[in-house]
Parts: sequence; structure tokens; C-alpha cells
Amino acid sequence: MTLKQIKKAIKENKKVCWYSDIYQVIKDKNNNYLIKCVINKYCIGLTHKDKKTLNGKEKDFFIL
Repeated sequence: MTLKQIKKAIKENKKVCWYSDIYQVIKDKNNNYLIKCVINKYCIGLTHKDKKTLNGKEKDFFIL
């Protein structure tokens, strides 16, 4: 999935995952997109600081 597709899916309240269903993409209260591990609650940014480059390969993101 592209960054645009991920953001659109989140806006449509779809559950977007990265690599496996334990890593879910969320949008926090500050409008930041994050990849969150549901097991330990650890988060990383969905993108690098440039806000364009995904922290993962496009092919590894999917809608659950």
C-alpha cells in the first residue's frame, strides 16, 4: 500500500497492518500516523522525518 492508500484507509476506519496483524497503523490524537505493536504498545512513526518515506515496504502493508 502507498502512503496515500494507508491514510485513506485509516480515515475510512479500516484496520491497516504492517507485516503481521500485531503491527497496526494508527492515527493518534496529535494527527501523527504510527505503527503500533499491539503486544507491547511500542510505536514508531509510519514515515521517516520527511513524512513521505514509509518505515517499511509498501508491499508489507495491508488491510485486515
